Amino acid sequence: MTVLPDEGFPLAAEFPDPTREQWQRLVEGVLRKAGAADATGPAAEAALATELQDGLATGPLYTADDAPGAAGAAGYPGFAPFVRGGRPEGTAAVGWDVRQRHAHPDPRQANEAVLADLENGVTSLWLTAGPAGIPVDGIAAALDGVYLDLAPVVLDAGADFEPAARELLRLYDERGLAPRAALGNLGADPLGTLARTGGGTGPDGALAAAADLAALCADGRPGLRAVTVDALPYHEAGGSAAEELGCSLATGVAYLGTLTAAGLTVNQACKQLEFRYAATADQFLTIAKLRAARRLWARVAEVSGAGAEGAAQRQHAVTSTVMMTRRDPWVNMLRTTVACLGAGVGGADAVTVLPFDEAAGLPDAFARRVARNTSSVLLEESHLARVIDPAGGSWYVERLTDELAHAAWAWFQELERAGGQAAALRSGLVAERLAATWARRSADLATRREPVTGVSEFPNLGEQPLRREPAPAAPGGGLPRVRRDEAYEALRARSDAHLARAGARPRVFLAALGPAAAHTGRATFAANLFQAGGIEPVHDPATVDAASAAEAFARSGAAVACLCSSDKLYAEQAEAVAAALKSAGAQRVFLAGKPAGEQREAYLRAGVDAFVFAGGDAVAVLSSVLDSMGVA
Repeated sequence: MTVLPDEGFPLAAEFPDPTREQWQRLVEGVLRKAGAADATGPAAEAALATELQDGLATGPLYTADDAPGAAGAAGYPGFAPFVRGGRPEGTAAVGWDVRQRHAHPDPRQANEAVLADLENGVTSLWLTAGPAGIPVDGIAAALDGVYLDLAPVVLDAGADFEPAARELLRLYDERGLAPRAALGNLGADPLGTLARTGGGTGPDGALAAAADLAALCADGRPGLRAVTVDALPYHEAGGSAAEELGCSLATGVAYLGTLTAAGLTVNQACKQLEFRYAATADQFLTIAKLRAARRLWARVAEVSGAGAEGAAQRQHAVTSTVMMTRRDPWVNMLRTTVACLGAGVGGADAVTVLPFDEAAGLPDAFARRVARNTSSVLLEESHLARVIDPAGGSWYVERLTDELAHAAWAWFQELERAGGQAAALRSGLVAERLAATWARRSADLATRREPVTGVSEFPNLGEQPLRREPAPAAPGGGLPRVRRDEAYEALRARSDAHLARAGARPRVFLAALGPAAAHTGRATFAANLFQAGGIEPVHDPATVDAASAAEAFARSGAAVACLCSSDKLYAEQAEAVAAALKSAGAQRVFLAGKPAGEQREAYLRAGVDAFVFAGGDAVAVLSSVLDSMGVA
C-alpha cells in the first residue's frame, strides 16, 4: 500500500504549465490535416472562433489574460455595477420568481389556469389584457380566488394599460388590500406599444398617463411598480442581443426623463421600472446579456444621479418566441429549459417559461404544467439558484459580458444621437437596423449554419400537427414579429397543401451508388435536406447503377432525383446514372457533394442540374425544387 505524504499529493507538480503558444502549435497540426496549412499561431486559434452577432466572436480558448480590465470589473453581488446581481443574496434565499403568462380571452378559463398555476409552483402572474388577451373588464373574474397580497400581478395591456391598471387598483381597493400589500407591475410601456403598433398619434399622452400611475405607486405602494421597459419587441423583430439592450436603455432613459419631470426623484423613478428581456437557447449569450444589462443600467442610473438603492435593475426574463418552432414543437421543451437555465444563472429576478405549444395557439394544461415545472426542476432538484452568480469568474462569460456591454452602449448612443427611442422608432432607424440584422441571420438559417432541430435538421414529415384554440391576435402595425422557422415553415406549408390535394407529398428519389459504406453519409444528408422542405425521400432500392436507375426512379413516384455516394464512385458511375435518370423523366437531377473543375462540368454535361452540399442555400434549393414540381 502506498502512503501519501502529509503535505498531500500534488498530482500536477511534475508537469510544466503549458503555454498558449504550445496549444496553438497543436491546433496548427490539426488544421494542416484539414487542409488549412496557412493558419499558424494566433491565426490558427482564430480559425476555431465562432462568429456571433454584433461583431462579436467566441474564441476556442480563454485564459486569465482574456478577462476584462478594471473598467469591466464585475464587482460584488448587490453592489455597483450590479453585474453579479441586483441583491447581495441573489436568488439563493427563495429562488427566482416563477412568472406564468396568461392571455385566454375567456376570464373564467383564464381563472382556472391561474389557480392551477398558483397551486403548483407559480409565484406571480403575467396577464395579457385588452384585445390581445383577457378583456379589461374581465381582470377581476380572472383573478377570482387569488390572494393578491401573496401573488404579484404583472399587467401587459399595450395601449390599454391605463384602464387595465385602474381596474387592478380598483380590485385591490374592493378586496380591502392595504396599499403597502399590493405587489406587481401595472405594465405601462408607451414606447413598447409604439414599437409594436407604429403608435398612431404617438406616445406623448400615454407617457403622461404612465407618469400619473408611477406617482400613484411611489406614494405608499412600495411593492407595486408602474412601468415596464419591454425589450421583447426588438428581439422579436430580429434584433441582436446588443440591439435589444441598447433599445431598452434608450427606453429606460426616456421614462426616467418623463417620471422625474412629473415630480418623482431619480431614485423613485428607477424603482418604478422593470426591464423585460428575451432568454434564448444560447445559454451563455443569455447569461452575458442579463449581466451586461445590469451593468449598463447602473451606469445610466449613476450619471442620472441615482443612489445604490435605485441603480439595481429589476429584470424579467422570458423565453424567446423567435426560437420556438411550429413543427416538432416538443423540441421547444428543450429550448425553453436551456433558456430558463441561462436566465436563472444570469440573475433574472423573474423568469417566464413559455409553453412549448405557444406557436400553435393558446396552451393547454399539459403545456402550462411543463412550463412551470421547468423552473421547479431547476430550482428544487438542480438547486440552480443556490449559488450566487454561478457564471461569475468564468473568463469567457466575463469577456462576453464586457464585449456585449460595449456593443450595446454604442447602439444606445446612436439612438440618443437620433433624438431618443421614440424619434428613432418614428424615423425608421430602429426598424432598418433590426431588419438588416435579421437579413444576415436569415442567411445563416437558410444555409443551415444556424440549424433548427426538427425543422431544418432532422425533420419528421410524419408528425401530426398540434391542434390548439387560436390565440387572440397580437397588435400589429409596428415592428414585425419573426421566427427562426419561418422560411422552412413556408416550404412545409406548400408540401402540406400538396398532400391535401394529391394524397401524397412531393418526392425525391435517392439514387445511392455502391455499398452502404460509400453512400450512407450523403444519402442521410440528402434525405435530411429534402425533408426540411416537406419533400419525401424514397430510398428503394438501397443501391442502383446505370442499368437499374431508370426503372427504380419510375417506380418511386418521384419527380426529381439525387445521386448519393462517395467521390470515387461518382467518378466511375455518376455520369451514366444521371443520364439514365434524365431519360426516365427526372425533371431535375441533383448530386450530393461539391465537385470542382472539370469533374463538375462533366457531371453537368451528363444531366446533373445542381449540387447540394453543407453550407449551400437550402431554402433556395428546396424552393426551386417545389417550383419545378408545380407545388404551389
